[in-house]
Amino acid sequence: MSEPERVDLRDIIAHARVVAVLGAHPEPTRPAFYVPQDLHDAGARILPVNAQRTGETLWGEPVRATLAELSEPVDVVDVFRRAEHLPGHLDDLRAMRPPPRVVWLQSGIEHEAFAQALRDTGITVVQNRCMLAERRRLRVEHIG
Repeated sequence: MSEPERVDLRDIIAHARVVAVLGAHPEPTRPAFYVPQDLHDAGARILPVNAQRTGETLWGEPVRATLAELSEPVDVVDVFRRAEHLPGHLDDLRAMRPPPRVVWLQSGIEHEAFAQALRDTGITVVQNRCMLAERRRLRVEHIG
C-alpha cells in the first residue's frame, strides 16, 4: 500500500492551519512560492523557513533560518528541499516543540530513511505529493 493510501490526505490538508514551509521562496513561478500561496489563499497561516532568505517577509511573516526557531505549534511542515538535503534537516525537525503533526515532502521528493526516522518519532510523513494538487483533487476549499 502506498503512503497516500495509509494517511488521510483530506484531513491533513483541511486541518493544516499553520504550515511551515521549508525552502520557501519569493519567486512566484517557483513551487516553493505558489504552493504555499495557494494554501495561504485557502486560509492557512504560512511560516516561511529558508536560511538564505532571513530578513525577508513572505505571507506577512518573517523568514526564519531554521524550523527550530518557530515558537508555536505547526500542523504541517511542507518541504521544498532536494532529497539529498533532507538528512541535514532531521535534527531541526526533531528540535521543534511541539513536533509537527505532519511532514509533507512535495512532488518529486522521497527519502525513505528520512521518512522512517520521522515516523519513529510519531510524525506522519507524506512523500512525493503536491499539497496544491491534492487540495484541489480532494476539493478542500477552506483550511481551518
